[in-house]
Amino acid sequence: MKKIFEYLMLVTALGEMTACTQDNTGQTSIPGLTFTVNGESFDMVLVEGGTFVMGATSEQGSDSKENEKPPHEEKVDSFYMGKYEVTQKLWKAVIGADLNSSSNTGCDDCPVEHVSWNDAQVFVTKLSILTNKSFRLPAEIEWEYAARGGKQSKGYKYSGSHNIDEVAWYIDNYQKSKYGEKGTTHPVGMKKPNELGLYDMSGNVWEWCNDLYTKEYFQNGKSVHPGWPFEGTYLFLRRVLRGGSWGGSAKGCRVSCIDYDMEKYRDEYGGFRIALGLD
Repeated sequence: MKKIFEYLMLVTALGEMTACTQDNTGQTSIPGLTFTVNGESFDMVLVEGGTFVMGATSEQGSDSKENEKPPHEEKVDSFYMGKYEVTQKLWKAVIGADLNSSSNTGCDDCPVEHVSWNDAQVFVTKLSILTNKSFRLPAEIEWEYAARGGKQSKGYKYSGSHNIDEVAWYIDNYQKSKYGEKGTTHPVGMKKPNELGLYDMSGNVWEWCNDLYTKEYFQNGKSVHPGWPFEGTYLFLRRVLRGGSWGGSAKGCRVSCIDYDMEKYRDEYGGFRIALGLD
């Protein structure tokens, strides 16, 4: 009887080992961290540091804008990036349900939007206090490096594919399915991830970066340089936005596309993603 019991236990153990092997077949293990705040969990993906060419690289073709030029090499240290854009349910867990000003309500898994750069700073500050970790918005070079797939990059035009419909919600496809009161944004993670396992880095909502916008641009037909009106100052403290949105074109969803706006500006197209340095 003892031998039969031992045999059954061995068969059970082998079965469990086989099941584990089958579950992981064809999957790549991506290092990361998981945090829980007021009952809501969120994942951070490790982005291993390296060098890359930032800006108007060849796969961007004629869609590149002047503020993406010239392409140039940048070095990035390792860091963690949010696997998803900050969702409405995570926003509520950190900031409070009464302070969700998103336009597309009724979709907790949709990204929070209608948030300014200043609002995002409040969020990362409160999240840092709750977790005892130094969360922040990603730097612009970190954002583009991660969107391109970091050291795993395959040189895609959009984050994870040359085919935008595989990876992004944008003006040409967002109406094909409806979520929330307005039917604009979509729950995070519905599209294909990029090489690092990051979702929605193209489309869904524009994502604030920490950086000031420092390229020369035009306002009211006049050229405005970064030090306008005199060296050391920035007009309205404009901040960088990346990734495109549900309401924009495919061009805006490219990994090298750069947009910008004032720190206090909010609209239904803009949200954010969080970053975390290595301890």
